[in-house]
Amino acid sequence: MGGQESPLETTEVMELKKRSKRYREALQLFDRQRLYHPREAISIIKKMPSTRFDETVEVAFRLGVDPRKADQMVRGTVSLPHGTGKDVRVVVIAEGDKAREAEEAGADYVGGPELLEKIKKEDWFDFDAMVATPDMMSHVGKMGKILGPKGLMPSPKAGTVTNDLDTAIKEYAAGKVEYRNDTGGNIHSVVGKFSFDNQKLVDNINAMINNIRRIKPATSKGQYIKKVVIKGTMTPAVELDVH
Repeated sequence: MGGQESPLETTEVMELKKRSKRYREALQLFDRQRLYHPREAISIIKKMPSTRFDETVEVAFRLGVDPRKADQMVRGTVSLPHGTGKDVRVVVIAEGDKAREAEEAGADYVGGPELLEKIKKEDWFDFDAMVATPDMMSHVGKMGKILGPKGLMPSPKAGTVTNDLDTAIKEYAAGKVEYRNDTGGNIHSVVGKFSFDNQKLVDNINAMINNIRRIKPATSKGQYIKKVVIKGTMTPAVELDVH
């Protein structure tokens, strides 16, 4: 059989062959069986073959929750100490004096039911967060099936249903991010850019981990945080040691 390729190639090896040369080179920089401190992991992904743009750094969690149960839904917000490095576009659903307050606070788009209609009819999602005043929720609520799957549905828990529009808008502009688990019990969030100083990325990652840990559902049994990885837009994921 000398020189012949084994017909029993693993799925993993076959998947790797589909990857780009740059991706395969990046995998040589770390041990995929090992867990890394956030600082080490950041250094590793920054040494990977570079792209022509400032890649986003993302963190992903696999949680030990049952996403089918409402009392095990993991959803919240966290104010990253150093922001996300991204210009956050905020839509505010409000009318009258509150609409003027939102405009003065720096909201990118402000409107009432007519703006919701634009979103619905034109499939318009040129924004990153939606804030609404409580009196507008009877209109916003009808958009649940459209906004919910995209993580854009305002909620009191996330601080996006409020009359304090000035605070909400400024918090999102400064780096507040909202997260929720998907149907597989996973959470994904942006924590910065490659151009960030390493310590700033460590601070942001730790802020996210601590926030997720703090809101563990009381009904979740066994290991809560099963796995955490970080990655760049175009890099492999590096698993973190968070236990």
